[in-house]
Amino acid sequence: MNIVVTYDVTTTTAAGRRRLRRVAKICEGYGQRVQYSVFEVVCSQTDFAKLIRKLEEAIDTGEDSLRLYPVSSDNFGTVVRLGREHAISNDEAWTI
Repeated sequence: MNIVVTYDVTTTTAAGRRRLRRVAKICEGYGQRVQYSVFEVVCSQTDFAKLIRKLEEAIDTGEDSLRLYPVSSDNFGTVVRLGREHAISNDEAWTI
């Protein structure tokens, strides 16, 4: 499966900066960085589940925000959201 991982980790504290480094290192283990906080990942469904678990353990769900977007037809078809919720209705959402 092909996934785009994006993240926004609060870095106003030393703990936040450590979380940011940890999230980046986890993502580097699964895919390729294409922007500062964006990775492209190609993995199996098993590795996808492992990636989600590792990222969940690495973030502060009250402060940080991650999105994992499946980008091919053989994926689950839903966006995985971890951490702070910035919900928008489907009527307002665009996928580019």
